[in-house]
Amino acid sequence: MSPTLEREASAAEIAEILENYRVVAVVGLSHKPDRPSYRVAQYLQEHGYRIIPVNPRCQEILGEKCYPTLKDIPFPVEIVDIFRKVDLIPEIVDAAIAVGAKVVWMQQGLEEPHSARKAKQAGLRVVMDRCMKIEHGQRQL
Repeated sequence: MSPTLEREASAAEIAEILENYRVVAVVGLSHKPDRPSYRVAQYLQEHGYRIIPVNPRCQEILGEKCYPTLKDIPFPVEIVDIFRKVDLIPEIVDAAIAVGAKVVWMQQGLEEPHSARKAKQAGLRVVMDRCMKIEHGQRQL
């Protein structure tokens, strides 16, 4: 598989993900309204997605209970949306695989090809270096 194909999900695949998966664990969701993670999660919530904050330092964000890790969430999540540093992505992808997520989404500016390969080999869909808010807005779902 070429690095380009590995890195880029097709427009059709992104549209299908955004349409069919609605439970999003946002890893690294900040409680600060000026942070990109907060703005993206708020937008998704306003557009019918269930947001599950993953942040060990908070109890609640955007009216939703926070969980310290993906493994602490007591129900299935479909998309794991990552807002953490690249060096933490392998650990997050391992957790996404372990909890049975369907999609790993690395936000704009984040790419980790080794973790992407691992997630794909485990049967997950992968999007890298894209913003869920921007992608959703472009498709007006």
